[in-house]
Amino acid sequence: MAWNVFKFCTALRALGSIMILFVIGIIGFTYYALVLVNYGPSLLLGGLDSFIALLVLALFHFLLVMLLWSYFSVVVTDPGGVPPGWRPELDIEKGDGNEAAIAEASPLSVGDSSSHIVRHCRKCNQYKPPRSHHCSVCGRCILKMDHHCVWVVNCVGARNYKSFLLFLFYTFLETTVVAVSLFPAFLVFFTDGDDEITVSLGSLAATFIAFILNIAFALSVLGFLIMHIMLVARNTTTIEAYEKYTTPNSPYDLGRKANFEQVFGRDKMYWFVPLYTEEDMKRLPALGGLDFRSRLEESEPLQSL
Repeated sequence: MAWNVFKFCTALRALGSIMILFVIGIIGFTYYALVLVNYGPSLLLGGLDSFIALLVLALFHFLLVMLLWSYFSVVVTDPGGVPPGWRPELDIEKGDGNEAAIAEASPLSVGDSSSHIVRHCRKCNQYKPPRSHHCSVCGRCILKMDHHCVWVVNCVGARNYKSFLLFLFYTFLETTVVAVSLFPAFLVFFTDGDDEITVSLGSLAATFIAFILNIAFALSVLGFLIMHIMLVARNTTTIEAYEKYTTPNSPYDLGRKANFEQVFGRDKMYWFVPLYTEEDMKRLPALGGLDFRSRLEESEPLQSL
């Protein structure tokens, strides 16, 4: 008997608030170990120790603000749903309004989001734009869906993908800074001789656990970050990369520069913040998740760039 993995969708929804609290808990514990136990007290020592502590704390707090900004942007931003009553611009009158007939016309109409064949979602009972997928956890179709992430309690789609990438980016930088900063104190845990240990066992244990947590997160997030950088470079998503009917080359691959702009926009001042300018939203329809140019269309003159 086949296993229905979608029966766990309800459990994933309930897990949502717990995961947010878990993330905040890890950040809080790291803050305690780095700021209150190690580098905060060093500010009062004076000299080089105070200067190094000031630099570490300034960098840590800056990255922390950017991490939290990006994280909660992914959490609260709608990834993009199919507008009510959306219909493809193709001539769909041949289907005589029979969506089931359209969906059964070709396997690609159901399984391949990169095809230009009219696609219909049986669960939502509506047409699906190119690159959209139905999320069983959210219970709706998501524009340019990448995946459903339990860490952010949301789908990652067209309108919050940039925030998700920045969250990975700042998480990697933050955890790396923490791991490097705590490494000298971490070595004290393995020091022989009680006379060389000048901190309490509780502080030492907190430092040890924080170092292990942050080095583990840094390494794991680095792998995800590299994977998504490769996906952005090819203008594809995690789902499209593993889709059954996907060809080796994405039909939406317009070159690295254009692919990057379809995620981060053209205004360089906004590349590292989870925001878009109004001008970019107007001149880059792909940021909204509905209008994507393929390589075949790229040969045509671009409209109002």
